[in-house]
Amino acid sequence: MSHESYKGNWNVIKGKLKQTYADLTEDDLMYAEGKEEEVLGRIQLKIGKTKQEVKDQIDSWLK
Repeated sequence: MSHESYKGNWNVIKGKLKQTYADLTEDDLMYAEGKEEEVLGRIQLKIGKTKQEVKDQIDSWLK
């Protein structure tokens, strides 16, 4: 899934991430255009998964 899809669906993604990973904060999930990799990196560090695992999880929610 493209990062453009993340941008358009960020509120849905953010809600699912917060439901799934209660440790994530609003700051962790702050989306900034052009900073997708930075956001994914923050999420990855906080939940202990690889960046690819985070992307795969998000992609599964967007199907």
